[in-house]
Amino acid sequence: MADKKNYFQRRTKDIGPRSNNRIYSPEVQVISSDGENLGVLNTTQAISMAKNDGLDLIEISPNAKPPVCKIMDMGKYKYDAQKKANKAKKKQKKIDLKEIKLRPVTELHDYTFKIKNAQKFLSKGDKVKFTIRFKGRELQHKYLGNELMEKIKSDILNIGKIELHPKFDGKQMIMVIQPL
Repeated sequence: MADKKNYFQRRTKDIGPRSNNRIYSPEVQVISSDGENLGVLNTTQAISMAKNDGLDLIEISPNAKPPVCKIMDMGKYKYDAQKKANKAKKKQKKIDLKEIKLRPVTELHDYTFKIKNAQKFLSKGDKVKFTIRFKGRELQHKYLGNELMEKIKSDILNIGKIELHPKFDGKQMIMVIQPL
């Protein structure tokens, strides 16, 4: 029955670099814990050197010939890698796509209000998608949508640039503007 239990257990993939006995190469380029190059050594010899220092042999560059390994503490290595990843993640800027919906018969006050919102979104670094929706007989007057899009272009010109020029998609006209 124990065999069945082991059979159905989830097999986890090894995460991170290979270390100690998981290094398959017969010879490795070894760097000591203080950064000194020890040269090409037999893998078992390098592992025993690391064990004598109370540290691990970690494969830093597995694709090199021979692979480059460093003698250091595995826990400290993983901690530093996690810190580096978190720092890189903090620096990333997530760009959202904000949508502003209009009609070809939108009044001036509503239009100015929506343009102010678009300028606010663009100044925060988000993209803005303008959608002009046509209903019923408005489809016969597509030039109204074109005029509105041209007006939007001229009002947003100083704060953003056009990523997707105005185009028809069924019963609506779409334009995407990105910040400068």
